[in-house]
Amino acid sequence: MSEFSNPNLEVLISAEKIQDRIRELGAEIARDYAGRNPLLIGVLKGAFIFLSDLMRAADLPLNVEFIAISSYGAEMRTSGEVRILKDLDVAIEGRHILVVEDIVDTGLTLSYLLANLKSRGAESVKLAALLDKYERREKEVPIDYLGFKIPDKFVVGYGLDFAERYRNLPFIAVLKNPEEAQMGLPMKPSEL
Repeated sequence: MSEFSNPNLEVLISAEKIQDRIRELGAEIARDYAGRNPLLIGVLKGAFIFLSDLMRAADLPLNVEFIAISSYGAEMRTSGEVRILKDLDVAIEGRHILVVEDIVDTGLTLSYLLANLKSRGAESVKLAALLDKYERREKEVPIDYLGFKIPDKFVVGYGLDFAERYRNLPFIAVLKNPEEAQMGLPMKPSEL
């Protein structure tokens, strides 16, 4: 079965469109941060693939750090309670920070994270997000570099998961029936 024939997945954004947009974002970031050495902070786990491609597309000196923050747990909807699961390993005082996130949903988690980083004395804090699920926004969050706006659908692929599955898909897909996904449908791209 090919990756496009899984009846539970509907491709929303192709791998080619993702890569084209990341090249554009990388050029914007390189232009905006010219002469600086920004610290890219990837929000684990979902943003790691986007971060990897984005940093290669930005032709400038930069550093990378990771933070893990959660308001979801194993659920499909945010709990509203934000927890830092893995903090930064470096001080960010005086640094230009670019937070790299997979998706902006309600905005609650990211608004907390951005405020937290600003309170640590960063020179600037900006946000790059692959996806913006704007219909679900409860708290406004400025997205400085945006890949795509998407409708209020549960999406997987390109780092985004459902119960730790589907992260390795090269595209963004709507997961039409999460209950079926838990019942043993193939999870590896080669089996989809």
